[in-house]
Amino acid sequence: MKRESPRVICIGAGPAGLTAAHRLSRSGVQVQVLERDPVYVGGISRTECYKGFRFDVGGHRFFSRSKEIEALWDEILGDQLISRKRKSRIMYRGKLFDYPLRSMDALGKLGLPEAIHCMLSYIKAKLFPCRDPQTFEDWVTNQFGHRLYSIFFKTYTEKVWGMKCEEISADWAAQRIKGLSLGTAVWKASAPAWLRRTGNSPKTLIESFRYPRLGPGQMWEAAAEQIVEAGGEVLLGMNVQGLAYDPDSSEWTVTAVDPAGEQHVFPADHIISSTAIRNLADYLHPRPPEAVLTAARALRYRDFLTVALIVRDVDCFDDNWIYIHDSSVKVGRIQNFKSWSPHMIPDPELNCLGLEYFCFKEDGTWNSTDEELIRLADEELIHLGLVAPGHVIDGKVIRQAAAYPVYDENYEERVALFQSWLENHMPGLHLVGRNGMHKYNNQDHAMMTALLTAENIVAGEKLWDVWRVNQDADYHEVGEDRTLAFSERQVPGAYQKNS
Repeated sequence: MKRESPRVICIGAGPAGLTAAHRLSRSGVQVQVLERDPVYVGGISRTECYKGFRFDVGGHRFFSRSKEIEALWDEILGDQLISRKRKSRIMYRGKLFDYPLRSMDALGKLGLPEAIHCMLSYIKAKLFPCRDPQTFEDWVTNQFGHRLYSIFFKTYTEKVWGMKCEEISADWAAQRIKGLSLGTAVWKASAPAWLRRTGNSPKTLIESFRYPRLGPGQMWEAAAEQIVEAGGEVLLGMNVQGLAYDPDSSEWTVTAVDPAGEQHVFPADHIISSTAIRNLADYLHPRPPEAVLTAARALRYRDFLTVALIVRDVDCFDDNWIYIHDSSVKVGRIQNFKSWSPHMIPDPELNCLGLEYFCFKEDGTWNSTDEELIRLADEELIHLGLVAPGHVIDGKVIRQAAAYPVYDENYEERVALFQSWLENHMPGLHLVGRNGMHKYNNQDHAMMTALLTAENIVAGEKLWDVWRVNQDADYHEVGEDRTLAFSERQVPGAYQKNS
């Protein structure tokens, strides 16, 4: 007898949740998406609007090694995806360095003595490496030398995470700093030719990327509309408060509260969650054992806010974004939204710059008033020499809680304990995406975890081990009797066969 179509609830309408729902709805599966935000879909990939100005929350390029992901973007948005030239630089000691760094630019701005210092530091690291790197500082110093680490990694990394580099797991560096990196680029700019020829050549950073005409939120707004057209539901303003599993019926019940305070109950056979593990653990019934709860609650997330400033577009830099390696200011990165897409700016005489501040909810930055933050951003732009006094004419503050999962000590053990308990006691609950899996994945990684989870649900069996989606490898199926065109699924990610 033909298996009845399962009922699926997706918690979160970010790239992972909407990708899963999009695939499921097109497979005839009954799917509902519950999103806490009462206005926007897209999660951290949403596009907010203020007085006609549209701005991204963090900067999201649409580029993937996966043909399947690229095809999905085309299917959802079509000709609304535009091609943009990439330009990014790093501000260090008041100078803007091309990123990736170029030989003459780097040498001219660092100066020959500094370049020699970097080279000698690199040689020392190679001759006397840390044998068992445990921290970000250990790993980066081993790769590039302490001098390059201190110039181009330490300040920015500590701004992003609010932690000393010696407190950040080496896993973070190993995952995010592969192939071509800033340190490698500077090294290649400063080292003699005979040394530059040794070792593996780094990957080339892409020089262009695609981007939705009206910002990344346009992609996810279109995806939500297509889910509804296919018979699914996308419900905004739904604050999930409980997930109850009945082992006798193998059914789930999700409870959520809408903005009016009314409670809603949703039955389901499967739940796909992209919410932070720390929050998910407290929703579950039966209650996890205390050790599992403690592990989940100990996971940390870095919060993030964008101060979008409307400025007079006079001699404004044309980079997509600039990294700020300057400890005298709090801002970590500055976006130029006109360079992402001119269609996001309603007045050609104006521009919109997004100053990004990394923080924790309990610190002073997060709790500052919008007026204080707009004033701070204005002052820091002027201090950095990126705008003249009086050029900022308006601003808007956007706060994003739990933007980045923190890779601190023991995070892997905590995630593994929670994951193992779920698999053994909560069948039908699937974790996807960046916060859902506590993995700092790119947008295409998050989407691939969702696509593979949807395929497992449609097939009624575990074809894919989604937890092995990571970086820089091909995807492989669990079973030996299935084939896969790697060219269709190749994405920065490690996905291995189960033994």
